[in-house]
Amino acid sequence: MKAELRGLPKELAALVGGHLWAAGNAIDEYPELALAHARAARRHAARLPVVREAVAETAYAAGEYTEALAEYRAIHRMTGDTAYLPVMADCQRALGKPQEAIALLKGAQIDDPEQRVEAALVEAGARSDLNRPDEALLVLQRAIRETPVGGPGVARLRYAYAELLLAFQKPVEAKEWFASAAAADDADELDAEERIAELDAGERIAEPE
Repeated sequence: MKAELRGLPKELAALVGGHLWAAGNAIDEYPELALAHARAARRHAARLPVVREAVAETAYAAGEYTEALAEYRAIHRMTGDTAYLPVMADCQRALGKPQEAIALLKGAQIDDPEQRVEAALVEAGARSDLNRPDEALLVLQRAIRETPVGGPGVARLRYAYAELLLAFQKPVEAKEWFASAAAADDADELDAEERIAELDAGERIAEPE
């Protein structure tokens, strides 16, 4: 960020930097406020990728998916970075356009491992939106095979796969994959163990007396 701001006059750089700092600090708890700061930065320095990215991220967090998509497209044009494609596709999905989400990801060469995981999750979700759960499962199966054990996003892929199996009315297999997700969730970010407990409770209720 500092490198891009150096191209601005000193006072303008301080103003834009202040808005970006405020947006970054507010995004988790107050996304609408964060978006307002990011928009203010854009009014002063719309040509800077870091500013457009701030608007995109805060708009996405605030649920303003049309604006987020437009900003991510702008950054993609500016930088050529394919890492933005998964979130762009997720915006399309949020706007009720799963076909466009799938088309955007088709054949995309995404170098970043974490973004490849995001792409698989978004594509699987889009195919589920289109009532194609078999295709969604295949997308996740491929991503799980291609993602090294211990690599970024492994737990999330397994969790998503478990949820799809559960939607397929396959609770036994789903429980196995929730357990696999829990084992890979070193950061303890997922509720896989709680989901297993819910399935166990459901099995006990279903048992004949």
